[in-house]
Amino acid sequence: MSLLQKLKNRVRSKSIHVCFVDVGSCNGCDIEVLACLAPRYDIEQYGIYVHNNPREADILLVMGAVTPQWVDKLVAIWEKIPEPKAAIAIGNCPISGCVYNRRDSYIDPPAAKHIPIAAQVPGCPPRPTEILAAILSLAPTIFENYEEKKR
Repeated sequence: MSLLQKLKNRVRSKSIHVCFVDVGSCNGCDIEVLACLAPRYDIEQYGIYVHNNPREADILLVMGAVTPQWVDKLVAIWEKIPEPKAAIAIGNCPISGCVYNRRDSYIDPPAAKHIPIAAQVPGCPPRPTEILAAILSLAPTIFENYEEKKR
């Protein structure tokens, strides 16, 4: 691997861009993700930046039990994210459906059935520190030797 490729991989792993989507939840996880942006946790000090545009993101944060209305939209958002990319399921709802996963419910969990999920952060809702740790642990594996894999 050339010096330029090593430098690109290093810079990319220290500048992570995330986009989050709520596919049908109680908004508990949304509040915890937004708490990550507050001065107490300040995810930008770690080089993590939040974007509303999936075309600018590296990591997709998925929150909520997947409702039928969101299945096609979730896949479309996932396809708009450029390579290298990863998705993290935030909270119990995208992992298992949690309290909404009943026989008479109209949800379609898990999110991993619709898009590839690289990491899961269980909890109802998970703590901001756990969300931050998941993003930081996933970043080096996403960008590792990407220039070589691209060829």
